[in-house]
Amino acid sequence: MSFKPDGLVIVVSGPGGVGKSTIVDALVKRDANLWLSRSWTTREQRSGEAPDAYKFVTREQFEKHIAQGGFLEWTDFLGNLYGTPTPSAPEGKDTVLEIEVDGAQQVKRLNNQALLLFVLPPSRQEQKSRLHGRGDPEQKVEKRLRKAEDEEPIGKAIADYVLINDDLATTVDEMSRIIDFERKQRLI
Repeated sequence: MSFKPDGLVIVVSGPGGVGKSTIVDALVKRDANLWLSRSWTTREQRSGEAPDAYKFVTREQFEKHIAQGGFLEWTDFLGNLYGTPTPSAPEGKDTVLEIEVDGAQQVKRLNNQALLLFVLPPSRQEQKSRLHGRGDPEQKVEKRLRKAEDEEPIGKAIADYVLINDDLATTVDEMSRIIDFERKQRLI
């Protein structure tokens, strides 16, 4: 299987608490040529989380979609399933995938031309603070921080660009410049 749509495939990945969702939402609002593929998850919706942050489904629904071959990539992450339905961007749009490191590896295997932007927190303490700030309980925060220790070397190794999200506006500006540069390079 391969995944090579007409437009650019932009993968935004990184450990939990680095701000992937916030960055991607800002990017998509800024750039009318970007289309965000919403991931599915079996985890519970967090208090205050936007209802469209994910397509929240049951494990049974998710497993049925796997059996039907409906995912580009999927993974079991800390006991919950996460996956990207096979995307179909509108004509003329580039596809943005906001996914975990395991999913980013799968996408790179299917499409080695995918642009992988790996995001890191400015510090582990800041990451911990962001995880608490979004309402994650202490036990989940600790699991996500331990998982980040495993994910970061892999993400850095497969990334086309590594960014540190210490200031949202700066990070979004930097990603926009990278995307514009990569679009121009691919036209040559």
